[in-house]
Amino acid sequence: MIANFEGKTAVLTGAGSGFGLECARIGAQRGMNLVLVDVQRDALEAAHEELSAQGVKVLSRCVDVSQADAMQALAEQTYTQFGAPHLVFNNAGVGAGGLVWENSLADWQWVLGVNLWGVIHGVRLFTPMMLQAAKLDALYQGHIVNTASMAGLLTPPNMGIYNVSKHAVVALTETLYQDLQLVSDQVGASVLCPYFVPTGIGQSQRNRPDALAHEPLTASQRIGQAMMDKAVHSGKVSAAEVAQKVFDAVSANQFYVYSHPQALGNVAQRMQAIVSQSQPPDPFAARPELGQQLRADLRT
Repeated sequence: MIANFEGKTAVLTGAGSGFGLECARIGAQRGMNLVLVDVQRDALEAAHEELSAQGVKVLSRCVDVSQADAMQALAEQTYTQFGAPHLVFNNAGVGAGGLVWENSLADWQWVLGVNLWGVIHGVRLFTPMMLQAAKLDALYQGHIVNTASMAGLLTPPNMGIYNVSKHAVVALTETLYQDLQLVSDQVGASVLCPYFVPTGIGQSQRNRPDALAHEPLTASQRIGQAMMDKAVHSGKVSAAEVAQKVFDAVSANQFYVYSHPQALGNVAQRMQAIVSQSQPPDPFAARPELGQQLRADLRT
């Protein structure tokens, strides 16, 4: 829980676009010091220019969050300039679809590297700083927010590699919450589970690493990309609205943060199937035409 953001420090990965940028904008409005992290240099430079013009202190670093050494250097630079951060938003993420057996080793390494290892690095490097700050200052308040997805609570087909990464982030963050409860009342945690929201994740291919640059997409990956693009671009909830939900959650010490609470009905069905030992529910029960189209496309 953070009651007052002014003068506090926020570290935000994936800060060049989407949720990261919108949260950085809210942080600037509230007078926070900002540490902006992104792998896309032009987007990062644009964010730095925009936010520093508002009179807040901004440190920006072009970092691949999957790389341990680069994240270690980021943590050290953050501490040197601002001390222990108060808000850490482990948000950087990439999207990838396709049938699970068609994803290459490089696909798995890329998606898990960014979506999961990026969060792991953020947690393992910044949490000790925050806990130490709490020990030294009874008034210190810190909060860690990890971006997962509704795909971390569901198992939609043809996007297994993404599902796996986001389920892991949910489990990591729930465990982080429980662990923090054992040792401190001053540092909290939340997990953000957005549904389809227009952000840059639909264009994740722009940041594919060199190992994948010339690797052609499989048929199922192309189909998955098209479906993702259509769903994301039809989203009615904006990234700015989700960012506000994040700050509200941090202020209220709320753990689960959703962009589309109405999607929790599907989560309840999945949980009931687990408890009753039933088969996994049909993800297209409410929209059977989508399932029919996907089956037809994959079998052609």
